[in-house]
Amino acid sequence: MAGERNPKRITVYDTTLRDGAQAEGVYFSVKDKAIYLRKMDEMGVPYVEAGWPGANPRDAEIFNQMRLAPLSQTKTVAFGSTCKVGEEAAESEILRQLLASGAEVITIFGKAWDLHVTEVLKTTRKENLRLIGESVNFLVQAGRTVFFDAEHFFDGWKDHAAYAVACVQAAQEAGASALILCDTNGGALPEEIKSGVRLVKEFWDTEIGIHAHNDGGLAVANTLAAVEAGARQIQGTWNGLGERCGNANLNTIVPWLQIKLGWELFPDEFMPQITHLARFVAELVNTTFDERQPYVGKSAFAHKAGMHVDAVIKNKRTFEHVDPLTVGNERRFLISDQSGRANIWKRMQRFDPTMAKDDKRIKKVIAQIKELESQGFQFEIAEGSLDLLILRQLREFTEPFKILDYHVLIDPLRGESDSVAVVKIQVEDEIVHVASDGNGPVNALDLALRQALKAFFPQLEECKLVDYKVRVLDESGGTEAAVRVVVETSTPQETWGTIGVSSNILKASAQALVDGLYMAIMKTGKDGETEAD
Repeated sequence: MAGERNPKRITVYDTTLRDGAQAEGVYFSVKDKAIYLRKMDEMGVPYVEAGWPGANPRDAEIFNQMRLAPLSQTKTVAFGSTCKVGEEAAESEILRQLLASGAEVITIFGKAWDLHVTEVLKTTRKENLRLIGESVNFLVQAGRTVFFDAEHFFDGWKDHAAYAVACVQAAQEAGASALILCDTNGGALPEEIKSGVRLVKEFWDTEIGIHAHNDGGLAVANTLAAVEAGARQIQGTWNGLGERCGNANLNTIVPWLQIKLGWELFPDEFMPQITHLARFVAELVNTTFDERQPYVGKSAFAHKAGMHVDAVIKNKRTFEHVDPLTVGNERRFLISDQSGRANIWKRMQRFDPTMAKDDKRIKKVIAQIKELESQGFQFEIAEGSLDLLILRQLREFTEPFKILDYHVLIDPLRGESDSVAVVKIQVEDEIVHVASDGNGPVNALDLALRQALKAFFPQLEECKLVDYKVRVLDESGGTEAAVRVVVETSTPQETWGTIGVSSNILKASAQALVDGLYMAIMKTGKDGETEAD
């Protein structure tokens, strides 16, 4: 029948640009929002809440831009509140701004917990019902699709169920197209979510949605519980961004529902892009990506224990609940002093696919790793240095350059560029001597090395140092303690970590920096052409 709802279809409503922007340290410029919306449109996300028109100039401007250049798949949603206490809907500046945004879909929130009605709005329960009903009706009569966010619904339902339902009823009778039940404080349990959703479902056939916060660590579980009870719209943010402890994480919810539970959210070709999408969002808002996130994190399919690796090699299902490729991720076998033969064998096979599991060189590499990790090295965070160690053992690596000498001078009176590094390197038969200023000794050394090498390896221009970490290995040693330096180096194609350990921080840094440059040259070849894996 035309217009019949797909019983296995769930609608995704993305509130990253609005609710996610309330996270500490997160900010979206107008340009950021425009880039984000175009990306979500490209990915086919049905609804994206772009902001609150009238709340600030940025949100007004993004709706102006979307009106002039509308999206093809994604509906840009305007968010706001009901009219104010004692105010007629037709006179509400908030509602007028929502209409002026030009958005086809408008989401407004209203109080569904009588504690907020009496203590925050300082009004009567009856007046609150009027605000909800008249505000929704005003927007519906203006030709807009209206979603109603029943704020604090589950707290209200636990305190005074009849009134919480009456608030939802006011929106439903006024013409709301979807009723979104909100666990705004994030303190509900899955069984409470199920009971609340089922209660509302008993009364109306209107689409029910769920908006869960993560203050109790249950936002994803509560969203899944709501779907089980009959909710068919899920609201959340990518990477779980949001105020306080964040919102329900779409990175986790979407694979759960589509891959594991068989619901239809996106076309099949969307799912292998979800890891890329999660990283895109983190990069856009300049936040550190949580590598331990389910499904999309670098650690999600990383195996370290030797017995686990051996089992996964024999049958992937033994320690993986989904195939990493289905979400655009990859399987990794970590190497450390806890690793078994299987871990090392699989890593070494990347360079020698014919290597047998009982090859004597595997045992030698294991012994070398254990010895180095006893000194403070940690290869699971420095896979570039690990690969160099393996290649040296296989006698398949020749150093593209040698450092003959280096020293660093520091003059604190020179301001920010307080250091000068002097390096002497040899490339084949040619020797180069270079000095370079820098902001600190490590920066000066890095710049001097690159300056000396750029004539021989021009591809290093595209190779960037993107992270530098120092950890004191034994604090009780004071200023004599050994330190571990981990450097992350990146090209447009990939990123790798390298490591150095010494009681001299400059020596540890030099070791990590040089390994990073070795890897960059090895990966591209002397002529700069990328080598096949």
